[in-house]
Amino acid sequence: MAQERPLILVTNDDGITAPGIRALIEVMNKLGDVVVVAPDAVQSGMGHAVTIHSTLYLDEVKIDEGPQKEYKSNGTPVDCVKLAIGEVLHRKPDLIVSGINHGANSSINVIYSGTMSAAVEGGIEGIPSIGFSLLDFHWDADFSASKHYAEIVAKDVLANGLPKGIVLNVNIPKLLLSEIKGIKVARQAHDKWEETFDKRQTPHGRDYYWLTGVFERFDKGTDTDIHALNNAYVSVVPVHFDMTAHQWLEKLKFLEK
Repeated sequence: MAQERPLILVTNDDGITAPGIRALIEVMNKLGDVVVVAPDAVQSGMGHAVTIHSTLYLDEVKIDEGPQKEYKSNGTPVDCVKLAIGEVLHRKPDLIVSGINHGANSSINVIYSGTMSAAVEGGIEGIPSIGFSLLDFHWDADFSASKHYAEIVAKDVLANGLPKGIVLNVNIPKLLLSEIKGIKVARQAHDKWEETFDKRQTPHGRDYYWLTGVFERFDKGTDTDIHALNNAYVSVVPVHFDMTAHQWLEKLKFLEK
């Protein structure tokens, strides 16, 4: 009796037609039976947002040739994972992969990332999940190295699983495959955006704002995702959704009355 192929859910935050997700679908088709549920438009920076005040739609589509089944939704990346699990799949997938994002999701960016929030939603459901990002914002970015490392990491996770509640945040430097030195398991760097608003006016005199800023390096550690990426390594950061500061539980007991 033939062994059943793994069921793999693919999603993203750049939209179902983005080159990054098309590259990821190509890789995952080698590893299992693929179902795609992804936003119908760009949903970058949505974090863990869910849709509760408007209607969600889900339409079956076919973007590229291949064995995968594909659905697009007007919802957020997290909505897409919820819809996939609740309405599309006949069972929980063996793996959820999100991306390949156009742009970095290292350091503090993981908080804002729709790509990573989709993966975290998978972790909440007890499903091994990975978010992939390439440090290149261009629509026509070269995903060759990203596909190579996405296959390596996904194969390992399918074979070995992940600890309960842990998801992987994988970032790939903007380099040729031959220039990348390998993979580094790292911690999230304590860097952040120093943000400002560019204030302007419409022709009618109404103020409006564009968010802008500069990414500032504060963390000088050599064990971080930023350090790995800056030194030609793919960074892999284990992430979990339990935001409890466990080391402070006993220290704050004085608040109990």
